[in-house]
Amino acid sequence: MTNAAAPSPMDLAFAEAEAAAARGEVPVGAVIVGPSGAIVAAAGNRTLELKDPTAHAELLAIRAACVALSSERLTGCDLYVTLEPCPMCATAVSFARIRRLYFGAPDEKGGGVEHGPRIFAQPTCHHAPDIYGGMSERRAADMLRAFFAARRS
Repeated sequence: MTNAAAPSPMDLAFAEAEAAAARGEVPVGAVIVGPSGAIVAAAGNRTLELKDPTAHAELLAIRAACVALSSERLTGCDLYVTLEPCPMCATAVSFARIRRLYFGAPDEKGGGVEHGPRIFAQPTCHHAPDIYGGMSERRAADMLRAFFAARRS
């Protein structure tokens, strides 16, 4: 019997992003790890499928984690996402009180964490998570580039 390592939360987020791409959605995936270290939610973008502009991977994962943990607060939870969250998602991360945010590729045009309005640096921000950007950045950027290149051709 081999002792294969379990997939990392970021690997699971990439699996969600790949599933989103297969549905024709922008390939972004998110995973929330609870205080115990267990995965409590995972989601990929579903804006087209649900006809909902707020159906970003992060928001879907936050909603599912809140249900799973029976709380509107995700204190002690960590969010792994393949792309820098947009301002809407960054604000939801703040309101949910997520402990740590890990993300892959930066988003210079639509990001809200290290780019754009930098939500967590605003004086009106309720809570700022610890932020770790650039996790598997090349993999995330390549996935997005390939997706959009295929859409243009």
